[in-house]
Amino acid sequence: MSTSRIPIALHRAESELPFATIAEGLQVQVVQADISAGFWVTRMRAAPGLALQRHKHTGEVFAFTVAGSWKYLEYPEVNTAGSFLYEPAGSVHTLYVPNGNATTTDVWFVIYGAILYLDDHDNVESISDPGSALDRYLNACREAGYTPPNVMIA
Repeated sequence: MSTSRIPIALHRAESELPFATIAEGLQVQVVQADISAGFWVTRMRAAPGLALQRHKHTGEVFAFTVAGSWKYLEYPEVNTAGSFLYEPAGSVHTLYVPNGNATTTDVWFVIYGAILYLDDHDNVESISDPGSALDRYLNACREAGYTPPNVMIA
């Protein structure tokens, strides 16, 4: 078997992809956006007290917590450093970072499909998918004056 057909591995150093502020208390770093496969890999840094809008996932989500803690208001479990979380497609929840956290919460997510942001009556108010997540990140980087980051895009 020839190894000449095996694609090379791609590498990005943390310093190559800036953290961009997309909301008060929320910074993201989009590492990869694969629009054709329908997923994106993002790293989130969230300040204590941050609550994201309640949302529904159309695909699976995998999360690994590096630092701090966070939870979904609808569930009792708290994700702490070293925790892995799997979310099945169709899950609905509200991400919350406890006010009592002493540090910024740092989480890696692999998100398949779209995120449907819901109002109090379960109507969809907005949608994030790999393309829009990438666009939002790149726009936030431009607004912050960063050199356009070299996100892995497929």
